[in-house]
Amino acid sequence: MNVDVLVGPDLVADLDLVRDLAAAEFAALGVDGAVREAPDLAAALEDATGAVVALPGPTAPARRLMTAPGRHAPRTVWLDLTATGPQPVAAGSEHHQGREIWGVTWAVRRAVHRLRHPARRIAYGPDAEQWGELRLPAGTGPAPVAVLLHGGFWRSVWGADLMDAMAIDLAGRGFAAWNLEYRRPDRHGWAATTADVAAGLAFAGATDARVDPSRLVLFGHSAGGQLAVRAAADAPGAVSVVVSQAGVLDLAEGQRRGIGTGAVAAALRGDEAALAAADPLLRLPLGVPVVVAQGRADGLDLVDMSRRYARAALAAGDRVVRLELAADHFDVIDPRTPAWAATMDAVTEFLM
Repeated sequence: MNVDVLVGPDLVADLDLVRDLAAAEFAALGVDGAVREAPDLAAALEDATGAVVALPGPTAPARRLMTAPGRHAPRTVWLDLTATGPQPVAAGSEHHQGREIWGVTWAVRRAVHRLRHPARRIAYGPDAEQWGELRLPAGTGPAPVAVLLHGGFWRSVWGADLMDAMAIDLAGRGFAAWNLEYRRPDRHGWAATTADVAAGLAFAGATDARVDPSRLVLFGHSAGGQLAVRAAADAPGAVSVVVSQAGVLDLAEGQRRGIGTGAVAAALRGDEAALAAADPLLRLPLGVPVVVAQGRADGLDLVDMSRRYARAALAAGDRVVRLELAADHFDVIDPRTPAWAATMDAVTEFLM
């Protein structure tokens, strides 16, 4: 596979840094790729033959290309360093904003994953953010289902693409991987987020006849860890195993400490009743086996929360495996790492 990273006119960014970030991902993903300055971005898009990451820059003509149809559109991820919110793009394209220069890493990953391992996108509601991507395993099933909830401190900057590699790996392990997008509270309010996660979880069994919802593993990373625990508590009997990966597992204390530059307060907007319903520590016992996977090289507040949640869950009578691993915040969702292998060993034991 080939990847073209196209840098539009007047982009304010160090091109050597863009090249370094892209080159690291080309090597990790085993693809050929290049970073090219594209004063004529329209022509460069039409000339591109593989996956495309386009950085449009601030100029109006380049930005208008985001909504222009063309044969490149289904292969293009727009990495927008200047937008402060979602922007319209041509059908099949994607728009990433707010991820700063590190977004190059994630845009290259997304561009490759969506072409190399295509998923079936299925809407579970009418809003543009109410969808999931389904990847089925080989064979005729029925297959256990893995529901994936991404993190990002409940903010719309981050999306389901964070879990692409996990979804691909889970499908290879025999799971039907249902990677869920949902409305975030920064744009839609906390109630919309809660409702979407519940609806997406309930919809998992309807995605395909080969999915076996009686064997459902719910994975949640970071803020998604909180959402996963809350969803399992709200739907007794629906979930077989919950996996918190660097999860935010104590909302009250997280709010007091201001983690994620005030992410808890921003998401809940002072609604104490919503906090009580959503706080994993306040929903014990969960009544579902839990894997608490946490990297030691992660933020120490998350290490602290994972330790305290695991102890409290055990004391409440839940079955818990706590994995404190040689890993950082994103290693726990990277299938190439020992942290992921250990997590899946624990999941397999619970499912047997």
